[in-house]
Amino acid sequence: MKSPISRSRAVRGCVAAGSAVFLLWSVFGSVPASAQVPPRLQAEKVEESYPAPPEAEIKEGVPQGTVTEYTFDQSTIFPGTTRSYFIYVPAQYTGEKPACLMVFQDGGGFANRKGQSKAPTVFDNLIHEGAMPVTIGLFVNPGVVPAPNDQAEARYNRSYEYDGMGDLWARFLIEELIPEVKAKLGLNISDDPNDRGLCGSSSGGVAAFTAAWSRPDSFRRVYTIVGTYVGIRGADAYPVLIRRTEPKPLRVFLADGENDNNLYCGDWWMANQTMLRSFEWAGYEVNHVWGKGGHNQKMGAALFPQAMRWLWQDYPKPVTTHWEGAQTEANRFLIDGQDWELVSEGHGFTEGPAVNEAGELFFTDLEKSLIHKVSADGAVSVFAKDTGGTNGLAFGPDGTLYGCRREPGQLVAYQPDGMMSALAEGIRPNDVVCAHDGTLYFTEPGKKTLWMLGPDRKGAPVAVDSDIPGCNGVILSADQSQVFVADYTGRYVFAYSRKEDGTLANKQPYFFLEIPPRETRSQADGMCMDQEGWLVVATAMGVQICDQPGRVHLIAPAPAGARYPSNVTFGGPDGKTLYATCGDKVFKRETRMTGALPWKAPVKPPKPRL
Repeated sequence: MKSPISRSRAVRGCVAAGSAVFLLWSVFGSVPASAQVPPRLQAEKVEESYPAPPEAEIKEGVPQGTVTEYTFDQSTIFPGTTRSYFIYVPAQYTGEKPACLMVFQDGGGFANRKGQSKAPTVFDNLIHEGAMPVTIGLFVNPGVVPAPNDQAEARYNRSYEYDGMGDLWARFLIEELIPEVKAKLGLNISDDPNDRGLCGSSSGGVAAFTAAWSRPDSFRRVYTIVGTYVGIRGADAYPVLIRRTEPKPLRVFLADGENDNNLYCGDWWMANQTMLRSFEWAGYEVNHVWGKGGHNQKMGAALFPQAMRWLWQDYPKPVTTHWEGAQTEANRFLIDGQDWELVSEGHGFTEGPAVNEAGELFFTDLEKSLIHKVSADGAVSVFAKDTGGTNGLAFGPDGTLYGCRREPGQLVAYQPDGMMSALAEGIRPNDVVCAHDGTLYFTEPGKKTLWMLGPDRKGAPVAVDSDIPGCNGVILSADQSQVFVADYTGRYVFAYSRKEDGTLANKQPYFFLEIPPRETRSQADGMCMDQEGWLVVATAMGVQICDQPGRVHLIAPAPAGARYPSNVTFGGPDGKTLYATCGDKVFKRETRMTGALPWKAPVKPPKPRL
């Protein structure tokens, strides 16, 4: 099987649809001699000419679909907005089976049969030819919040909706506009992500990719023309995120020209090339054409039929991930084809996963004040009731289960028979870890404090640090020489050195985590370690895996349709199963890592690459 990189076809400096003609005038900008800087070479004008592709011409004997305009002004995701959208229904559509869907951002231009791309005509010809399936076109314009009177200006939502990262635009399409189209027109549109694609130019291109990136469970085919992958609302982070995130089942076609924008927020031409490099590195199905043009749709329109043919080739064969031959770090930690599996569901809010010597998983339900046990055969039972909203759990080397009891505020210990005793009173702990020597460390977010209780369990707990903003999850390094504490409100995990008496020193905001779009905090929570020193952190971005020097190497998104993980731990017969608590559910997945459980003997990890 060929590697995904070899499937990426490059056409450098030309367009497959035909040759291009370019004229470039340049002027030297004048600067004062006193400035002592060289003259600037500026591209003043670029003229482009591309032959119209034959698929964009109306052909005799090819049935034409219909294009109808509508208005939508009932959004709650983008409140107050009104927008026009257009629906293309191919002549071959009968409604007997679900049709595919292609969503166009800045749709008014694409929907025009006399426009640049002439998308309806291209669809007519390609569907008739059998080069793409029966596909409904949804051409949607950005929203506008109308001005209250003629002395005020409207609010134009295009940059907010299109350039912004996160899932808002995808949610608008999935939860509001597509259901509106189905209800208003009675169209039978497929919900299968393999049957759905997106297309856009400039900021619309970023919106198209962002919708697929954030919701690959709904969209998997993307064409971006002169995509705005620059620093307007964070899209300049994509090349790194593509490399750091577990590969997603997407097929992407990029088109750009070397005279594209070069502005205050970035260089479009370089950004698109960097996107390509990241896609290839991570093993995505990616195609591209580079030209000489500027920031417009001229080249993209000429390429439109070619892009559609490639995006829909081999249909209905599903678009999948391709790890083979790729350099993605997912190959280091995860197993291709081994996704998240459901362990248990129907709970209130799950937390505190911990595994004992027998390989049994224990986890808490904060809302229902329960502790559950998952036996080695997968059977789920209740281990303890009326737990006072116990949160974090941790086993000790003698099999004692320690818990963070919120009400009335106690650190407690459970024996194997379920009998509970209090170890500390008047503290509202959140998470706890027990070292191999029996020393306990536990966090109290309300007081920004990390506590320690010695292995003899005598005396009151000692506050080893009372200045940890958002202190939450706590774990020991694989060799147990360090303690790590997650900052829920920021983007760091703090690192401490352990002294002989168990107290801590050398505090640093050490591990640097990724933060979700439109957020200011990572919501880092529970953590676990593997035997080679990798720190695994449950965050709002998913499970982030960090090396010993504190850098994120991979992000494994939360299971589809589940809340982001609140805590993680390793278990299974060989310690390679990663468990994650996610809202009302618990999941697991097999990995290439091997857990370093804190209550077991310390493991010295190999020296990391610095």
